[in-house]
Amino acid sequence: MNMHNYELLIKNGTLIDAAQGIHARQDIGFANGHVAAVSDDIPISEAREVLDANGCFVTPGLIDLHVHVFYGVSHFGIEPDSTCLARGATTVVDAGSAGADTFPGFRKYVIDVSDTRILAQLNISSQGMLTQEIGELENPDYADVGKACRMIEAHRDIILGVKVRLTRESIVGARAGMLPLQRAREAADAAGLPLMVHPQDAWCQSIDDILAVMGKRDILTHCFHDMPCGILDENGKIRDSVHAALERGVIFDVGHGAGSFSWDVVNKAMAQGVEPTTISSDLHVYNVDGPVYDLVNVVNKFLYLGMPLDDALAKVTSVPADTILMPGEVGTLAVGAWGDAVVFELREGAFELVDARGQSRIGTQKLEPIVVVKSGRVYRQKRIGG
Repeated sequence: MNMHNYELLIKNGTLIDAAQGIHARQDIGFANGHVAAVSDDIPISEAREVLDANGCFVTPGLIDLHVHVFYGVSHFGIEPDSTCLARGATTVVDAGSAGADTFPGFRKYVIDVSDTRILAQLNISSQGMLTQEIGELENPDYADVGKACRMIEAHRDIILGVKVRLTRESIVGARAGMLPLQRAREAADAAGLPLMVHPQDAWCQSIDDILAVMGKRDILTHCFHDMPCGILDENGKIRDSVHAALERGVIFDVGHGAGSFSWDVVNKAMAQGVEPTTISSDLHVYNVDGPVYDLVNVVNKFLYLGMPLDDALAKVTSVPADTILMPGEVGTLAVGAWGDAVVFELREGAFELVDARGQSRIGTQKLEPIVVVKSGRVYRQKRIGG
């Protein structure tokens, strides 16, 4: 007979859990895939497996609101478990890799068979992000509202909203113009879900035209890019439309990516009091080997920028949990939540941090994930033949 109350116990670590307002030494016990206890002192005799986190920080599993993990089909796709889960992102949102024509395959062959918890934004383009050579909205007919809505209804348990990418020429053809934004808005409204927008260099005068159709819970990703349709005006000031959108509850998300995070823009924005609502990576095949690497590396860039540790961690745990309407389930280690956790060391030294333009800064500290726990078990990355 099993006398253990917990399958796993993380002991002696400093728990940082913004959802509960905790920054203190706490023990966490896991049972049946969930958090079963959080206490000052849980006896090791009560657990089958014990992790000693002395000298480390313990956080909820991280949530990345922007990744591309449709491996083998989308040209952006990477394998989720080795790039997200193994590095601490236990819950991720694929940001439009699949559209209505490709989503069933994405679910069957990636989402349902991955250890990483994967949710999704459905691309308004029915083909999704297949190829680098032809943009998914070169032909406006791909922006099919009815088809998108039918796919959302079939997969409401994992589709969180509608994604549209607006970059002219490379993604959106001239004949499509701003029509994809209108159709994405129409689909999102019909489904009662939020919109996620990639705004840079769209077929419009400025980001004002994009933010005008965005409201509470909509997500403006790539918020610190340095291309046309950015958050700064020609004088480097935050645009009035950005302040108004933040007031309305539009979520400003980092979405670092290979070309969408500028030290210059983020410095100017934060100096004017504008911080991202959420920190995400936009991790994909073109940046996983740099400059993004993983979500934790993006968090480290905000530590370099002077953001307090607890605030930075909230933007990858409790805040995105609220954004995806899963508070109490993920992004926290409250009793009853999914048993996802990360044990971090905060290392001191000199660490190079590079933006999407190749500009380098040197940070003096970085978080490094030591152990990742998913659904109450220590995650061990699968190896070929292992």
